[in-house]
Amino acid sequence: MNDPLQFEVFMRNYQNMVFTTAFRLLGSEAEAEDIAQEVFLKAFERFDELGPSPTAGGWLKTVARNLSLNHLSRYRARWRFFSEFEKEGDEGHEDFAANLPAPDTHDQTMETADQREILEDALQKLPPAQRVPLVLYHFENLGYEEIAAKLKVSLGKVKTDIHRGREALRRKLQFNPEIAEA
Repeated sequence: MNDPLQFEVFMRNYQNMVFTTAFRLLGSEAEAEDIAQEVFLKAFERFDELGPSPTAGGWLKTVARNLSLNHLSRYRARWRFFSEFEKEGDEGHEDFAANLPAPDTHDQTMETADQREILEDALQKLPPAQRVPLVLYHFENLGYEEIAAKLKVSLGKVKTDIHRGREALRRKLQFNPEIAEA
């Protein structure tokens, strides 16, 4: 039987990772919170086997990623529209993303934390058609073929969206001296 107190400790240990995974893909705190809640409901149902497992973190991250991708696929037409709208070149809505480091150490300096926050903010300003493949590639370590299969798009589209996102981020970071110095 599930012990609510043990599950609460389990959830606290993994809540930031689950939320961050969903947020990077969805770009919305509210949607990421909904996905995180759904992930932990699934985890609670399987807590007897999941709780003591050394692979619980990987399971949670995979479930968060899959639920986020399922959520996005339900709204594919909406985010495709916004992606195409941004391509028109509205300078007030510049895109950004690229080699986004995601260090997992607790000994990060304040400078590294500030740089990561700037990169995370930039990532969230990308249109979903660029943000999602970049997150899957750089944060989830999926290959181009896996990303194309998960998003049900062509391999060429994945490569193009990742390339465009990286270029947009490079342009943006050139104007941000805090990152350019690093």
